[in-house]
Amino acid sequence: MEKDKSKIKIGIVSDGKYGERAFENTKKHFDVEWILVPDIPPTVMLDDDIYLDIPECELYLSYVRHPDIILELAGLQKPLILGITPGLGLLKQARNINPKVVGPRTMCSLEPNTGIPEIDTFAKYFGKPLFELNLDKETKILNVTVLRSSPCGSSAVGANFMLNKKLSKKNFQDYALTVCHECRAPRFGHTCDKEVSGIIHILSFINCIAPEKRTMFNNELQEFIKNLNQEYKNKTEMKIL
Repeated sequence: MEKDKSKIKIGIVSDGKYGERAFENTKKHFDVEWILVPDIPPTVMLDDDIYLDIPECELYLSYVRHPDIILELAGLQKPLILGITPGLGLLKQARNINPKVVGPRTMCSLEPNTGIPEIDTFAKYFGKPLFELNLDKETKILNVTVLRSSPCGSSAVGANFMLNKKLSKKNFQDYALTVCHECRAPRFGHTCDKEVSGIIHILSFINCIAPEKRTMFNNELQEFIKNLNQEYKNKTEMKIL
């Protein structure tokens, strides 16, 4: 896939634990630089200032876990997406330093509506999943195209799973498990969570189905969707983006 060189340059910053998949997927659309910083346990307090050799980029995507390094990245005063946020308090600190910091609930909940041009450009390609679907009259998925994917690539894996399957509660549950298996978020993480990722993918898939097609859903599936929307609301009451 040819990259558009006029697009922004993105620096993916990692301490070595997370970010490799995001790097591989993001570079399909953007010029991307892999930036490795020291792997310091988040519980270790740093008494001295940290010197980070960070190449110039227009947007940074952080998969760093140490709070002090995250705040150092915020201090660069460039648009910054926190792929890992150790807590809401740290996000507020980072935003006090740099208002162009966002901390999405999960990386697959990011949408191009932040008002920060560089982040919104990134989120046209990566973030909340967006699909183009074609169903038959029995609600079987004839083909599915991923228009926007989670950076880790779990959206594409999940879409492939749904191909040639009918829309049913069981298939959507298995779809969510497939997404969670590929997802790089921790289970019950501080701000990025496999459970939430699975729900987001199901609801995003459903939202891409034409309203007239949704009338074909049986009662079990309609009830499942209703309950899932409520579960998502309960899990995301503390919105941090």
